[in-house]
Amino acid sequence: MSPRHPRGTTKGSDGAAKVIVLVADVMAVILALWILMDLLDANRANDLVQVVHDAARWLAGWSHDLFTFDEHWARVVAGYGLAAVVYAVAGHLVAGRLRRH
Repeated sequence: MSPRHPRGTTKGSDGAAKVIVLVADVMAVILALWILMDLLDANRANDLVQVVHDAARWLAGWSHDLFTFDEHWARVVAGYGLAAVVYAVAGHLVAGRLRRH
């Protein structure tokens, strides 16, 4: 039987929860960084900007252009922002469930 922490979680589930939260938060940060770069009109010829854009585009593939606002900034914030919120919330919810078991 796995040793239990004072909170009632096993050592392994706590470690897995930390990894899930970390991955979810990194995904959300990449998406938020792209939103910021796009809003600030970052130079798309820059390698860092291109890497962040490619990663964000892949992460938000399901939500990119989901909304058809007339303004470009609104589409970017809504499409990429929705993905960031979903990943962060889902990651923290899954981690919370792991910690309770």
